[in-house]
Amino acid sequence: CKEKIMIDYFEQLSQEEQEDITEVIQILYRQTFLLERKYDKKSGRMQYVREYRICSKHMEFLRAYYKVAGITLKENAHMGLIYIQGEALWGEKLPRLATIYLLVLKLIYDEQMAAVSSSSHIVTTLGAVNGKAGDFRVLHGLPSPTEMRRTIALLKKYQIIEPLDVLEELNEHTRLIIYPCIHAVLMGDDIKELLETFGEEENIGDEAAIQSTLEDMPE
Repeated sequence: CKEKIMIDYFEQLSQEEQEDITEVIQILYRQTFLLERKYDKKSGRMQYVREYRICSKHMEFLRAYYKVAGITLKENAHMGLIYIQGEALWGEKLPRLATIYLLVLKLIYDEQMAAVSSSSHIVTTLGAVNGKAGDFRVLHGLPSPTEMRRTIALLKKYQIIEPLDVLEELNEHTRLIIYPCIHAVLMGDDIKELLETFGEEENIGDEAAIQSTLEDMPE
């Protein structure tokens, strides 16, 4: 049976490889995505991610493992992205500003990717994000620096963005890398329509009205 094959495969690995697989499983449960490359502040450039390589190496085993739990493990080699998807996974309910930023970042990502298709990540600025949100009239004035820092930290946690500048010195010129995870985090294609809906709503509380979910991506 498949379960026995999985157990045999795992037991034949070295202790170090077993620990690596356990670590990757825990990371995917915790953050949903694995990126092939992430920005490294020390070197100032994109670096390959060790856990992505481990996942790719043991992909067949990990797919079988997650399948038992009703979860699908997917890989988009072109985007350099591995992620899990399934009804057993519950998305975090995002604060209103984080949801707005998420939608705006998707718009910016798509627009820039259409112009520069040679890269899987895009660089923008906080000023551009707030400006785009202002165009859709979904922000009631500029958010406070504290609220913006909290929002950026949350989106960084889920590998949606990576701030290139110090958050304590937050301003309109603060640069943000948008990772390809943005492609897999929203259900539905009409982001502009969603933003317009936000602009029409008058009584949205501090807790988000939209919960981020995964959508199918081309393999």
